[in-house]
Amino acid sequence: MGSSSGHTRIGIVGCGNVGSTAAYSLLLQGTGSELVLVDHDPRLAEAQRTDLLHATPFSHPMRIEAGSWEALAGCSLVILAAGVGQQPGETRMQLLSRNAAVFADIIPQVMRHAADPILLVATNPLDVMTQVATRLSGLPPARVLGSGTMLDTARFRSLLARHFEVSPSSVHASVLGEHGDSEVLVWSGAQIAGLPLAEFADARGRPLTPRTMAEIDEGVRRAAYQIIEGKGYTCYGIGAALARLARCIVHDERAVLTACALAPEVEGIRDVALSLPLVIGRDGLQMRLMPALDAGESEALRASAQVIKDVVSSLGY
Repeated sequence: MGSSSGHTRIGIVGCGNVGSTAAYSLLLQGTGSELVLVDHDPRLAEAQRTDLLHATPFSHPMRIEAGSWEALAGCSLVILAAGVGQQPGETRMQLLSRNAAVFADIIPQVMRHAADPILLVATNPLDVMTQVATRLSGLPPARVLGSGTMLDTARFRSLLARHFEVSPSSVHASVLGEHGDSEVLVWSGAQIAGLPLAEFADARGRPLTPRTMAEIDEGVRRAAYQIIEGKGYTCYGIGAALARLARCIVHDERAVLTACALAPEVEGIRDVALSLPLVIGRDGLQMRLMPALDAGESEALRASAQVIKDVVSSLGY
């Protein structure tokens, strides 16, 4: 992949709500020159292709194909959005055995046809599926990334921004660990315009009370559940996050994103996939950062890593 999008062929496996929204986001921002849609229902892939094609005159010229596994030939990036969705009231972890079986079926096919691709995982439970994809593909961990807590981080930043009445782009804060119930909001390292939160709160005259912190925490942690309750699935946030990851890779941006990848060790837990701030560029993960955490956050991250590790072990991966 070149330093600009040049000629980049991006595959999307799974053309439901998430896969098709990711395709639409890529098209709108003009990332890649060719999109290849693959789904176990060829009629769905073809319908999404035609619909997306009708958006090209209003966005960016892009070649869009729908096909079988063979169509993934030449794809340097493949988004994995296949699997069953989370039902209202169902946790991400309950989805697990169903989606692990889907991956066992599709990843050998992807690897057979795409040439040494970077895989972007969107299927929940995200961290476990990223670890499963890494094992099944045989790719180095740097080449298998999940969207991780990118959305949770964005939500954390936007809620802090709303409280302090500043632009989210001026807020630096991260959510680490599992993309799920055990995720860790890193309050201790959050900054606005280079100032620690408490200092900025004083200067702004908007105190950060325990109640406000609890409301923000709840808003970040429960967001997906509220969306699923109201409309049955999430697609826009995750679609945009996947397109952002793809753009970072295609353009070799080396941006820092809280994405998911298999880490050799986190807080004493070995070989576990979860979200940390990652430098991401043309070859995938270039560098993993470990932010300074307070004792409570450190323990919470260890617990989050353990949750994922236990589930992965129960699967036999």
